[in-house]
Amino acid sequence: MQIGYKLAAEAFGPAELVRQAVRAEQAGFDFVEISDHYHPWLDNQGHSPFAWTVLGTIAAKTERIGLATGVTCPTVRYHPAIIAQAAATLALLSEGRFVLGVGAGERLNEHVVGRGFPAVAARHEMLREALEIIRLLWRGGYRSYEGKHLRLEDARVFDLPEELPLIAVAASGRPSARIAAELGDGLFATEAKPEILRHYHDAGGSGPAYAEVPVAWAPDEHTAARAVLETTRWAVTGWKVMSELPNPVNFAAATTTVREEDMLANFACGPDPARFTEMAQQYVDAGFDRLVLMNAGPDPDGFLEFYSSELDQRIRALSPRPADS
Repeated sequence: MQIGYKLAAEAFGPAELVRQAVRAEQAGFDFVEISDHYHPWLDNQGHSPFAWTVLGTIAAKTERIGLATGVTCPTVRYHPAIIAQAAATLALLSEGRFVLGVGAGERLNEHVVGRGFPAVAARHEMLREALEIIRLLWRGGYRSYEGKHLRLEDARVFDLPEELPLIAVAASGRPSARIAAELGDGLFATEAKPEILRHYHDAGGSGPAYAEVPVAWAPDEHTAARAVLETTRWAVTGWKVMSELPNPVNFAAATTTVREEDMLANFACGPDPARFTEMAQQYVDAGFDRLVLMNAGPDPDGFLEFYSSELDQRIRALSPRPADS
């Protein structure tokens, strides 16, 4: 079991994200994961710095904590050749602490370059091709690739680490879980659904399984839930909505009916470690062994202290419960 801290790049500026990463290392987290966005989900979140610059700075200011993208789309806004180079460089600068999380992306971030946003089947085809290109470039030498959607012409990544980064592929159903099994080294998900792991294992996947656990620390439950409602209500819209809406204003419109009760039902809110542990247990029961705590509460430092003093050992002690319990 490894425990990660989610750096909410939509909610904080770059210097603050670096500061939180340093604090997360001090608090005992095993790794930090950062979202790779161009836009925030909601305008009132107010931020969206370039994730790769933030990660490079974190690598320079920390000593042992792992780093991960959660997740990067290597197909539209980025070409996979750029991500192959970026990930290799970060692996070198972090001395092997980097995990490349990739996925098929969201319209919110990818439409900005004016290339449109394909339907889901095409996005999966593009993700397959992107992973093939990244793997090809990581073999060294000059490489070319001719795919249905993506091309590579006589390219070489010169600075490659001896140990290549692990690639964790985001999945929400059978097709994406199959891509994770066939072309990735691990799985990344946001829902405590055991069928995602089942699809992954059925397709031959055997790597680490990452999942984001929704939590919100505050001195009282109401304060925590109100903070989630203000900035993170988009999280309950479901992946089909989250992947298709183009701008923060659309997410604001799509979440006008979300209420505080929905936040309490979907996030571990407040100061009670038992509630946080029970939320984490759902993901452990589903088969995940890399839990990323996504704190949407109003006080990051309060949460980090709470984790260090109340949660760390409790969550590390979790094991899957029998299926009939």
